[in-house]
Amino acid sequence: MATTNWGSAKYEGLGKDGKGHVSTQSGALSDQPYGFNTRFEDGAGTNPEEQIAVAHASCFTMALSFGLAKQGHEDGTLETKAVVTLEKDGEGFTVTKSALTLKGKVAGISAEDFEKAAKDAEKNCPISKVLNCDITLDIESFEVG
Repeated sequence: MATTNWGSAKYEGLGKDGKGHVSTQSGALSDQPYGFNTRFEDGAGTNPEEQIAVAHASCFTMALSFGLAKQGHEDGTLETKAVVTLEKDGEGFTVTKSALTLKGKVAGISAEDFEKAAKDAEKNCPISKVLNCDITLDIESFEVG
């Protein structure tokens, strides 16, 4: 089974003076502003690293959810924050890290089995596979539901 999704970006003007807008197929983002001021300053709007962070957090969380369900767990809550780091790299920039922080509450699972499932999801979610950077996972809290 293959799926395709699209996102689009339009940038008018060049460099720091340019202004862009991004949209997604679903409409979750529709002409959201982005540019130098949203990426490196406190401008209102989004930026590519924020979009990577939400993609990674949502993909990882869904992969973990499905992994736990496959193990027979039926109830739980998972919450993940991804912090993506962009660093200067020569004349340009490189995404160097995506740090996942996980909070979970799952009925009937040991902390050890939860951690194993989380590590598997970290390694195998499609967005983790596409990122060429250091990926870390910190299980901030875990409760047996």
